[in-house]
Amino acid sequence: MKLARGTTLVVASHNRGKVGEIKELLSPHGLIVRGAAELGLIEPEETGTTFAENAILKARAAAEASGFTALADDSGLSVTALGGAPGIFSARWAGPKKDFAYAMARVERELAQIADRSAKFVCALALAQPGGAVEVFEGEVHGHLEFPPRGSHGFGYDPVFVAGGLRQTFGEIDPAEKHAISHRAKAFEKFAKAVLS
Repeated sequence: MKLARGTTLVVASHNRGKVGEIKELLSPHGLIVRGAAELGLIEPEETGTTFAENAILKARAAAEASGFTALADDSGLSVTALGGAPGIFSARWAGPKKDFAYAMARVERELAQIADRSAKFVCALALAQPGGAVEVFEGEVHGHLEFPPRGSHGFGYDPVFVAGGLRQTFGEIDPAEKHAISHRAKAFEKFAKAVLS
């Protein structure tokens, strides 16, 4: 599946931070990028058991509803000592108001008596055509968690995640630096090589 310059691509997400980050990553490729909320698309229920399954569900739903090729991202934080939680429930840990301060406080509480703070961010990107093929691209970035949250950049769990080799959280580093090393960037690298080159 190849995407030519000028192609309309729907980002199957209502998360403004995520849509903005994806638009930024796609900006050099000359695509017309539209968010699902902008098109009034309904978010499907995420019933998958993996990041890839949920990304496929969202991409297929957006492609069918919009008639355009759709790209969905399912990503989240996987904490080693919590058996991979919050994992695919990363957004749900933030509650109905998507309050990630609450979600980060919950992770901190659950790790209160645990020394192991290792964690990773995982991203699965699914690209779907209306009534057609789906391709999945995955990326991970490993690191550890630090509390209290630091920094105002990024979104979600970024203020508590420190990638391997860094001292600052994803919430503190320059967004361009994060885009170069993040789980999403790694998945996008695979996506770009397969679809945009």
